[in-house]
Amino acid sequence: MVRVGIYGSTGYTGFELIKLLVRHPDVEIAFATARSAAGQRLCDIFPTLIDQPLVSGDRADLSTVDLIFTCLPHNTPDLIPIVRNALDAGVRVVDFSDTFRISDPARYAYWRKKDHPAPDLQSHAVYGLPEHYREQIRSARLVANTGCYPLTVIYPLYPLVQAGLIAEGTVIADSKSGVSGAGRSLSLKTHFGETHETFSAYNVGRTHRHIAEMEQETGLHLIFSPHLLPVYRGILSTIYVTLKPGVSHADVRAAYAIYANEPFIHLMPEGRLPELRHVANTMDVAIGVQPVEPERGSYILVACVDNLVKGASGQAVQNMNLMLGLEETSGLR
Repeated sequence: MVRVGIYGSTGYTGFELIKLLVRHPDVEIAFATARSAAGQRLCDIFPTLIDQPLVSGDRADLSTVDLIFTCLPHNTPDLIPIVRNALDAGVRVVDFSDTFRISDPARYAYWRKKDHPAPDLQSHAVYGLPEHYREQIRSARLVANTGCYPLTVIYPLYPLVQAGLIAEGTVIADSKSGVSGAGRSLSLKTHFGETHETFSAYNVGRTHRHIAEMEQETGLHLIFSPHLLPVYRGILSTIYVTLKPGVSHADVRAAYAIYANEPFIHLMPEGRLPELRHVANTMDVAIGVQPVEPERGSYILVACVDNLVKGASGQAVQNMNLMLGLEETSGLR
């Protein structure tokens, strides 16, 4: 058995992570931290039978664990000290925030409008996309778990980029997320009365912080339009691309053979497109490819993930499995 600790256990991703780990055959949770809920149990906070005690961060004993998950919000002041203390203690880290996802310090400063708070740690972090960085993750001490929106853009575009099929120009990604993607903290925009029976766009164009990840991993220039769906979980992205002259539909389908042996990535059959019900509560990524005007190279890609599982906590477990030498799919089937 390996022992892990969790910082930030009462957010949606922390709760989802605990649900996965208690079923994992090779893992024991040594501690799970919370701030306002310290001293209570998980079943006091969520409708669950999981009787996990919650402790304050200062009672988390790093000497008892092999790896920690930091499920803390972006820009949490405690994050850097927690990560640094863990690494100094020889404990590996999977971080859920976007603090370490952007590898170039200049790009980080451009998108975050400030310098990186720990450039020495940033330079050692591996982007936590197992299908693309499997070997680097195995030996990594710090893994930056991927963002949920970026997965639905990177996964469908990457094979076409690798095959050199996409023409120069801007790619448009039109994405829709369930309200759990905004986290559990109180916010007017995610109240039931504000989301029920409506549909809204936000941070459209070139303003959303996740564009940095998407462009870093694809090398493309993107216009990104996120939307808030009146559902709890799931992300669906519709991506509009133009391919180079002479690219056939067979070339496009063949490019996705790069994922043929991946356990969680699935190319939909010809003529079918994915929907949220295909992936809810699973680790699956469903990708659909639709020609629009093939003679002009116009294609639409559609991709879905469960934002709390493959888009966050399940991805973190997959990364943990690689880092600790466990079966990659263990606890995730």
